[in-house]
Amino acid sequence: MRDTRESRILLLLLVTVAFALITLDIRGGDDSPLDSAKRGAATAFGPVENGVATVVDPVGNAIAAVRDSDDRHSRVAKLERENAELRQRLGSDDRNRERARELDKLLKTAGAGQYGIKGAQVIAIGAAQGLNWTVTIDAGEQDGLKRDMTVLNGSGLVGRVTTVGPTTATVLLANDPDFTVGTRLEKSNELGFATGQGERAMRVQLLNGKAKVEKGDRLVTFGSEADKPFVPGVPIGRITKVMPVGGDLTRTVYVEPYASFTKLDIVGVVVQPPREDPRDTVLPEKPAKPKPAPTVTVTAKPEEGEDGQPVDEPFANDAGNNPDEGLDDGN
Repeated sequence: MRDTRESRILLLLLVTVAFALITLDIRGGDDSPLDSAKRGAATAFGPVENGVATVVDPVGNAIAAVRDSDDRHSRVAKLERENAELRQRLGSDDRNRERARELDKLLKTAGAGQYGIKGAQVIAIGAAQGLNWTVTIDAGEQDGLKRDMTVLNGSGLVGRVTTVGPTTATVLLANDPDFTVGTRLEKSNELGFATGQGERAMRVQLLNGKAKVEKGDRLVTFGSEADKPFVPGVPIGRITKVMPVGGDLTRTVYVEPYASFTKLDIVGVVVQPPREDPRDTVLPEKPAKPKPAPTVTVTAKPEEGEDGQPVDEPFANDAGNNPDEGLDDGN
């Protein structure tokens, strides 16, 4: 643009408008009239910024590496870059392999229970509403998620959806103290309610105070009305402690969850419940009990002489192995 009178007036006008907008925004604080415009801009340009950052970062790093190196250190810098890239690739490959295993396990679990799921990744822990045991996943309303949907992974029950945004959702984990789910005991079908206890085992109140249970018994979700918030048949965990029978109407047991709530990555949200209750079919196979080693008894047959009679073993004494050695001959 040429340096003319019109261009100077235009530049002065733009600067004046900019200062006016800045002043208006600062004075408005949280109620700034520009706040909605800023949110709209963030929504519109956020994905673009993420994409641009992903593309530009490697290029920027390469330019910085070239700028910081000189002729004397070019060889060393090149080797360092190659080693860093190799470590990054190896780490990425290991992570991708682990994610592939988790996804495969999740799909097998969903297939066994005939659950229609939407796969998602855990992208954050905790939540703004102050709940102790929550995670944020990268799926939301645009992916068909709704409040009170069951969340699981390849191991078992993870939690339930509590808050849903356009592209993210908050999941209340099964070990949260505010979490309660109906349970059914494997085979015996005894019903109860499991409650989270943070890092400790889940506490389960069986409705039958005289229910016959023992360590190692396993539980699945009983299911909710209209399958919300819980679909039936999702593995919860196995019993690790059984409290003595008392005079109470219920019986207390403690359950170790199958899901590890501190190592969550790939999860599935059940968007379509099964047509029929899968019962115990989703539970993992029990490890085979070790077979006792067979006991072999060997019977020694006595040595026979020429006449077919057993040969007596020579006796031993303190004088040696010769039975006549050390005996008094009477002389």
